Amino acid sequence: MKDKIKMAVAGALAGAVNGLFGAGGGMVLVPLLGLLTDMEETEVFPSSVSIILPLCVVSLCVSAGSTGLPFPKALPYLIGGIGGGIIAAKLGKKIPVKWLHRGLGVLIIWGGFRYLC
Repeated sequence: MKDKIKMAVAGALAGAVNGLFGAGGGMVLVPLLGLLTDMEETEVFPSSVSIILPLCVVSLCVSAGSTGLPFPKALPYLIGGIGGGIIAAKLGKKIPVKWLHRGLGVLIIWGGFRYLC
């Protein structure tokens, strides 16, 4: 029961970040899943993706209702994103979790720095 509460808190925080910023819930969720649960390191990233997908769909629906969807502008990114996602999913299994964590940390710091400056 205690783990389920921790997971719900992690999900709520990820959902809040996703809702506020339109994305980024995974950057919150990955470290929280590692901290708050007893999940194995190899379970954290796939679990995060499976949680973030529905959150992104909800964010998309809410955003589409208020601002509309610029689908033609997004299409090139979607095509590239699908290809990148497939390649990364296959390569990710071969990269040690420690390096995946470091890579995510660098991306979070880089993104934060970029938005602050």
